[in-house]
Amino acid sequence: MAHALLSIPNLPISSPTKKISTLSSPRARTRAAPRACLNQSPQPPNPSLLTSITNLLWGPSLPPGLLISTVRTAWHSTWQLMMSQLAPSDTSGRYSRPPSRFRWANFSGQIPTALHLYVGLPCPWAHRTLIVRALKGLEDAVPVSIASPGPDGSWVFNDIRGGDSDVLLPGPDNANGCRNLREIYKLRRGGYDGRCTVPMLWDTKTKEVFCNESYDIIQLFNSGINELARNPGLDLSPPALKGKIEEWNQIIYPHVNNGVYRCGFAQSQEAYDLAVNDLFSTLDMLDEHLASSRYLCGGALTLADVCLFTTLIRFDLVYNVLFKCTKKKLLEYPNLHGYMRDIYQIPKVAATCNYSAIMDGYYKTLFPLNPGSIQPAMPSGCEHGVLSRPHGRESLPLAESKYVQMLKKLKPKLYENLRQNFMIKVYPHLSTYGTVVIISLLSAGRIVLV
Repeated sequence: MAHALLSIPNLPISSPTKKISTLSSPRARTRAAPRACLNQSPQPPNPSLLTSITNLLWGPSLPPGLLISTVRTAWHSTWQLMMSQLAPSDTSGRYSRPPSRFRWANFSGQIPTALHLYVGLPCPWAHRTLIVRALKGLEDAVPVSIASPGPDGSWVFNDIRGGDSDVLLPGPDNANGCRNLREIYKLRRGGYDGRCTVPMLWDTKTKEVFCNESYDIIQLFNSGINELARNPGLDLSPPALKGKIEEWNQIIYPHVNNGVYRCGFAQSQEAYDLAVNDLFSTLDMLDEHLASSRYLCGGALTLADVCLFTTLIRFDLVYNVLFKCTKKKLLEYPNLHGYMRDIYQIPKVAATCNYSAIMDGYYKTLFPLNPGSIQPAMPSGCEHGVLSRPHGRESLPLAESKYVQMLKKLKPKLYENLRQNFMIKVYPHLSTYGTVVIISLLSAGRIVLV
């Protein structure tokens, strides 16, 4: 998946609307701090001067119709030009995200041992790498640099001082000392003129971009460099669940992760209507599924959950308003909101969520979507205190396999007997053979449920 311009997947940093992210020191942590802006908004023109000019031209009345229509036409043409660079679209106006250029899947050879991660705090694609890095205990093995959105939309490095010590903030380039992400991409052999996106893994020894595809990076962090992890026993993509994880990814990525961008970057009413209907029908389905399953694939957190979480945590903050995902707030989905709080409360996850930086990065940088750069108030449902409330999802049963579902349908009394005696909870992924064995043993009185 493309991970460019702040949270805009695959946005070329060369264009005025692209951004790239990088995290500060590997030990830096944040707890959803609503402070510290990433960049300062330009000062507006003197209002008294503007008032004098307008009074001189047309007095206290509204601007003349000809002026309004002229400005409307000029702005719409400029908006289309800027959006064509910010969010490439097809002929129908539907957002079409470019693919990532550097893939681990295309890499041949030994995995580099001296890797450095570049991220940006507003970017959901970069956020997923921060979460897996933290859960696996790779903070020391894979240092990180955090970039922030610059005035032109590109990712730049700053040394922001002040704020609480536990707040994750943008900082300098700790690996190469560059001023912006484009300079780092250009350091590679042969240079680079394409989209400079985040997250990006940099090989500090060979001075080469190793990977800038977020899903490749979280797969690498999960199992590719376990010898460097402090928590190697955690597997977010166990062999038994790989098929289910891929099935969920095929739903979540186009309709939710990229779905919110398809809404926000739609350049025609038809494209927006299609995207918003796809998004909310998928959220409806997910909310129903999570009513009976703690996580997407059952009782264990997986990479699919990480990918969904980084979109959900930004939903009411940004996507509901700025990207016009307005049918419902996430707060109106009881199971999805509880699921998000459940993941947020996993140790180390909250420290990767800087809401101030997220809102700053979207509202003050995406000029075509928010020309005035006015940032709305943070929704109360997104505050740390609310997200830290008990979610009550520990008691949910695991997701049932198709064989258990078959048992429930064909033998409801037996299923209920098993469920009440914890057999279903203990064996949620029974094979056909396993189910038959249990049924046979029960029928023969060979086992007793207690």
